[in-house]
Amino acid sequence: MTQNEQPVPDFAALLGQAQRNAVHLEMRDVYAVGDESTFFADFKRTGQADLNPDDPYWADWLGIVRETVGRGVVMRRARIVSEPVTDYIRWEHAVTPLNLGAGEQIRWLPRPLASDIALPGNDLWLIDDRLVMFHWFTGDGDWAGHAFADDPATVKMVSTAFETVWNRATPHEQYSV
Repeated sequence: MTQNEQPVPDFAALLGQAQRNAVHLEMRDVYAVGDESTFFADFKRTGQADLNPDDPYWADWLGIVRETVGRGVVMRRARIVSEPVTDYIRWEHAVTPLNLGAGEQIRWLPRPLASDIALPGNDLWLIDDRLVMFHWFTGDGDWAGHAFADDPATVKMVSTAFETVWNRATPHEQYSV
């Protein structure tokens, strides 16, 4: 990390500080975070995604998104994916309408189109072009840790990478899995 690495705040509190924008860059083809396992397993078994925004699993996140967007903060998420996509990405694509309905903007970039982009080594959130929250995962895709940095060089690198991905990526409504 950087010299300015700081302890990671509660994520809802971090988004609560956002005033203009919050962008999320996802670069893995599989995540295996425990709180998603039941929904993902159901999707693999049935081919159907839970799109009930009132389900307790979705309600907390969607509430945070609605509150953040309701304050005028623009939330964008870009996903770099391998093709053909994994079952996990197929599930993510299927549940993305929930995020869109809450106000997030989401785009998809096939991995070969990212080959010449200098990308950060980890998934991240960038808040107001000043705070970067990095996520890292185990090899199996479970949470392994978080930290954030605010040094200008890291913020600039992350912002440039995200904007390049965003500009090349396909809006969710036009991307098929």
